[in-house]
Amino acid sequence: MDINIAPGIKHHEEIIVTEAHSALSFGSGSVNVFATPAMIAFLEKAAYESVQPLLPDGYTTVGTEVNIKHLKATAIGKIIRSDSYLRSVEGRKLLFELHAWDDKGMIGIGTHTRIIVEVLKFMETLK
Repeated sequence: MDINIAPGIKHHEEIIVTEAHSALSFGSGSVNVFATPAMIAFLEKAAYESVQPLLPDGYTTVGTEVNIKHLKATAIGKIIRSDSYLRSVEGRKLLFELHAWDDKGMIGIGTHTRIIVEVLKFMETLK
């Protein structure tokens, strides 16, 4: 595996919060606001998207650790922005710093670890 991914890679994503992103829809709460699991998935997507184009065919990354603080609620219909920053690379291990924002400020912050895997070999381990 010859992969040249270096720290410093940044990526930005945006979504509009819909009912499908709500705590009610996720079953994670009883308030109709942007759910914590939806925010985590959105932040993970930013990290994934930042490096996927740099990987050879047949390789991907899988999430192995998430440490996120959900700082404040966001209403349905608001725009959410996420930013990922690749802080470090240790072999196949990638450590990201993640931030989520709405129009009133930061709503989430934390770190996320992903591991580079060869898809076919990874899926074989699940059999």
